Amino acid sequence: MKPAPISPVRFEVDGAVARITLDRSEQHNALRAEDVTRLHTLFDRVEADSFVRVLVVTGSGDRTFCSGASLEQMESGEMSGRIFDSLTDRLARLTTPTICMLNGSVYGGGAELALCCDFRLGTPEVRLSVPAALLGVCYPVGGLGRYVRRVGLPAATRILLAAEELEGVELHRIGYLTHLVERDLLDSTTSSLAARLSALAPLAIRNMKALMLDIAEGSIDAAEADRRIDECMASEDLREGLAARREKREPDFRGR
Repeated sequence: MKPAPISPVRFEVDGAVARITLDRSEQHNALRAEDVTRLHTLFDRVEADSFVRVLVVTGSGDRTFCSGASLEQMESGEMSGRIFDSLTDRLARLTTPTICMLNGSVYGGGAELALCCDFRLGTPEVRLSVPAALLGVCYPVGGLGRYVRRVGLPAATRILLAAEELEGVELHRIGYLTHLVERDLLDSTTSSLAARLSALAPLAIRNMKALMLDIAEGSIDAAEADRRIDECMASEDLREGLAARREKREPDFRGR
């Protein structure tokens, strides 16, 4: 009996931090349709696990975080823009806080995959390129909107219309990278940020993240906003946070 093939999407959990690693470095961590299916399953697993407070997404190797969808499968029809969009939309709406640790450069859909995370850490050596206009591709509406909302119209215009290749310092200046760090500090800075997020009140983080996304998309519902705010006001986490502040100790949040 042949052993089961090792998945090119690795998953591990260490305490409150889950990590997904794209592990096809010889192909610039390009994603195939079966990888998208596995990632959807892992996202569901992370959301369902109340002990997981943070998700870190990264890639193997030191050249590329992700080059987007597999061109081979795009040509064969096994992969499509619609399939890839389902992945980016799901990651962007994940209720768990997400960190993308850019182990290398980002290209095409990989750049949007990183953009879907709440935090993006990269080095000055990181490069970004989205060659849609070079290939004659009109980028999907969902992705266009995400770029405009998250980095602004002028930066999105440079990335998508002019197909500019931007480097780490400029990516940090325009807000694509939330943290710019030297390569030897990338792992430790990511771990510190994950530890900080995992120690905060998870219910408040989930509800604020959902409302911030709605506000950015212009789809805020006042009644739903009030419900989320009231949920936090009545939560055990708020009582614990106030007690910890009063007693000068670290809070022990439970997410309820």
